[in-house]
Amino acid sequence: MPGRILIVDDNSDARETLADLLRMMDYEVREAGDGAAAMALLAEYQPQLALLDIGLPGEDGYALAGRMRADPRAAGTKLVALSGYGRDRERSQATGAQFDDHLIKPVGADDLLNLVQKMIG
Repeated sequence: MPGRILIVDDNSDARETLADLLRMMDYEVREAGDGAAAMALLAEYQPQLALLDIGLPGEDGYALAGRMRADPRAAGTKLVALSGYGRDRERSQATGAQFDDHLIKPVGADDLLNLVQKMIG
């Protein structure tokens, strides 16, 4: 297996499409629709990379990133923000929330795979 990836997105179609693409490339992928489900997964699954939608219901992706950074079970996990907005303000906010990178939705397959390879190989 090339690596473990967690995708957190409340849009099931977008989440499943990304997961299917990554699974075709032999990545081990787990999915969650919100922050609570993502945190619960950490009890059994320690991803190397987490793709976090910013516009999650309840707690947003910025808050989830903060919780993951504070949780020892996610130590070393690379975090990538997924957002429909790519302005400098959003990129700066993602950096301030301790994300390692930022992707703009809809994410192209080449962009996603290049980023994943850069982050975890």
